[in-house]
Amino acid sequence: MGRSDCLVVIPVYNEAENVGKVIDGVRECMPGLDIVVVDDGSVDGSVGIVKDKGVKVICLPFHMGYGTAVQTGYKYALRSGYNYVLQMDGDGQHEPKNLPDFLRELKGDRADVVIGSRFLEPRGRKYHGPLLRRIGRVLFAAVTSFLIRQRVTDPTSGYIGLNRKALEYLSKDVYPVDYPDADVIVMLHRAGFRIKEIPVTMYENRSRGTLHRGMRPLYYIFKMSLSLFVTMLRRRGEPCL
Repeated sequence: MGRSDCLVVIPVYNEAENVGKVIDGVRECMPGLDIVVVDDGSVDGSVGIVKDKGVKVICLPFHMGYGTAVQTGYKYALRSGYNYVLQMDGDGQHEPKNLPDFLRELKGDRADVVIGSRFLEPRGRKYHGPLLRRIGRVLFAAVTSFLIRQRVTDPTSGYIGLNRKALEYLSKDVYPVDYPDADVIVMLHRAGFRIKEIPVTMYENRSRGTLHRGMRPLYYIFKMSLSLFVTMLRRRGEPCL
């Protein structure tokens, strides 16, 4: 049997409690997909668990941030010749049973970028999370929808599918290395990529990762606002960062 043309990219930072279950879920749902885990300097034994699962792991030399980990996976996929990438988090929030839905949209050429939304029916559900994070999500969903003239309900999803064209674009220096969310959606739209949301099941992250601690939610809101402003100042097709 030949290698899959699709790679699942899982960025991980201190997810020893969850990453093994995520890998098992992907294999159970779609056993033919290849998986790469990008470890962002974990110190809790996440790497050992991933290696025990027999999955390809790329270890960053120290904690470099979510965006860097994600783009490292993109670059690996591009170099390795994959045509599609499915990105999901290693904390167990994303339901692996939705993976076929992403591939169906991408392989049917109905979109270049597919975003999984926890708020779309029929899978839409009441989802809470930290207050500041909820405020940021609602705010940036409204701003993103306005800027791209297309309804976006979940710009902070992190559950994403890309075809090779989008993969090539996001492997360049335009990709933000901090918290890539709404700014990336606007950037992709302005570059001419077709974007589509699909309903997915998503579970709340009880571990409250680094983004939810201390003043980081406020920093996220500030950073994303600035990034969106800078993105809109650029001409279409011009690098955004």
